[in-house]
Amino acid sequence: MKVLIVYYSMYGHVHKMAQSVAQGVALVAGAEAVLRRVPETLAGDVIEKMGAAATIALQQEVPVCTVEELAEADAVIFGTPTRFGNMCGQMKQFLDATGSLWQKGALVGKAAGVFTSSNTQHGGQESTILSFHIVLLHQGMVVVGLPYAFPGLKETGEMSGGSPYGASTIAGNDGSRTPSDNELNGARYQGEHIARIAAKLAA
Repeated sequence: MKVLIVYYSMYGHVHKMAQSVAQGVALVAGAEAVLRRVPETLAGDVIEKMGAAATIALQQEVPVCTVEELAEADAVIFGTPTRFGNMCGQMKQFLDATGSLWQKGALVGKAAGVFTSSNTQHGGQESTILSFHIVLLHQGMVVVGLPYAFPGLKETGEMSGGSPYGASTIAGNDGSRTPSDNELNGARYQGEHIARIAAKLAA
């Protein structure tokens, strides 16, 4: 069973979360986690000016996803940073190219979920995931979140991302905050949870 993890990460936060999602998928017998990144749409000099060249270079070992790979997977988990309470432009452009899959119903019945990152605690994490769900529902996918069975959602002793809609992390205003253990555990849990549901759907 192939679980595709498709993401975009400019400063590395979503990339780290994606790795934890993959670890969770691997906990399910017979499940294979496959990491893919969406195509970059910004010019190199723009990325350089944004101070993201180094972190993007570190992700070059992750292959760029093709639209066809979505149809080949048994489940798809998407990761995107927030952009004004919505998914990033790179992810939106990639999804806008999936019209042929929609016409064929190629994604209908596949389990899917979303995880995200924002600069601040209330920086649009929930709206990003919920608005992303609209695309998945149009494709006929089975939307899966992060249930309260994950005890980290009830954490009140520290600032932490995560909601019943999906795993998330807080990067900080300057991007210096890295995902906490609780946030990474949430991503891991969501990966395992979606893989288990995909296995049941395939049975």
